[in-house]
Amino acid sequence: MYNIIPSLLWTALFLIPAFLYCYANVPSKITYILLGASLVTIFLPNSFFDRMQVSKTPLVYRKMGVKYVNALAQNGSLLVGILKKKYPDYKIVSKTNASIKKQYFQTYFFEKFHFSLFLFFTLLTVYAGLHGHFYWMLALIIINLFYNIYPNLLQQYIRLRLKSVMREGKIS
Repeated sequence: MYNIIPSLLWTALFLIPAFLYCYANVPSKITYILLGASLVTIFLPNSFFDRMQVSKTPLVYRKMGVKYVNALAQNGSLLVGILKKKYPDYKIVSKTNASIKKQYFQTYFFEKFHFSLFLFFTLLTVYAGLHGHFYWMLALIIINLFYNIYPNLLQQYIRLRLKSVMREGKIS
C-alpha cells in the first residue's frame, strides 16, 4: 500500500499535463495513433533493453544522479526508510534467489512501461513543435526527462546491482 502512494502522485503530476495538452490541442485520432505506436514497444524482448543499457558499471549511473531518483521512486530509499522504522525487518529483496530474480525481471517491466511513455511523450513533443506549441514542447521535454528517462536509467542501475548480487551470490 505504501508503494502505491508515490506511484500515484508521480503519475498524476506528470501525466495530467500531457492529458490536458492532448485534450486541448491534439485530435483524438492522432492521440490514439501516437499512443498505439508507443505501446508496441512493450512487446520488445528484454534483450532490446539490455542493448540500450547506458553503462556496465553502477558508477556512471550514480554520477548521472540516479540515486536521487531512487530516493523518490516506488520502493525508493525514502519510502524504505519509513517502512524500516515501522517494520524493522522490511526488505524489498529477500536473500533468496527467487526474490532476487523476481526483482531483476521486474526492472524490465518498469523499463518497458517508461520506455513506451518515453516514446509517446517524444512523439507528442514533436507534434507540439510542429504546431508551434513551444511552451508545451518544453514542458513535455521536462516531463519526459523526469518521468521516463530517469526512471529507465534507475531500472538499468537496479538491474546492474542485482546482476552483481546474482554473480556473487550475496545481497549488498
